Amino acid sequence: MFEKYYLFVLLALISEIIGTTSGFGSSILFVPIASMFFDFKTVLGITAVFHVFSNLSKIALFKQGIQKDIALKLGIPAVVFVIIGAWLTAYLPVKYMELGMNFALALLSIYLIINFNKTIEQTNSNLYLGGVASGFLAGVAGTGGAIRGITLSAFHLPKEIFIATSALIDLGVDSSRAVVYVANGYFQKEYIVLIPVLIGVSVLGSYLGKLILQRTSEKAFRYIVLAVIVCTSAFQILKLLH
Repeated sequence: MFEKYYLFVLLALISEIIGTTSGFGSSILFVPIASMFFDFKTVLGITAVFHVFSNLSKIALFKQGIQKDIALKLGIPAVVFVIIGAWLTAYLPVKYMELGMNFALALLSIYLIINFNKTIEQTNSNLYLGGVASGFLAGVAGTGGAIRGITLSAFHLPKEIFIATSALIDLGVDSSRAVVYVANGYFQKEYIVLIPVLIGVSVLGSYLGKLILQRTSEKAFRYIVLAVIVCTSAFQILKLLH
């Protein structure tokens, strides 16, 4: 199976490096990549399982930057709503939700690039709202990291805090939805052989991403976050329209 999916593994590694460098995880790139090789429900299952290991790698590499207050206020709503979103995948037509969300993400990212020095107030309500939106979208569409990235980027958090806190939240989100997806049969036994490979990809990609970040300024980091969101949102919009 590895020989059959060698291109998938290579692209997964690239998405992990970019995901680490941009700070909000690889799912925003990994989901469209995986969808070229697997059906939608299998993509959801593989993405969730892969990201458990991906987030553990980032937490180990950036553990000094974890900010528990933000992680709890953004993470608890995200975990609750990812379970709701994952359960609803069996009933909801997610295409139009994805399309609308990607339009909104692209416009918001462009706004933040133009108004680069403006910040969103780090209030409880903004954290809760970001958690609800990112969790729900992760449950129904496989990726909510862009919304969490927008939220954390707007707070102007240092890159180590951004990455470590985002990874801790994502670990709770991905662990929760992975249980739901596996229970619903989204991760089939034939793909278990990919797990050791994906563990290696997650560790190597996170480490290479950290090396790149060590040579990246805080300002450049924020531009990378917003640029990646704009590009991937545009890609998803084109894919959904065609």
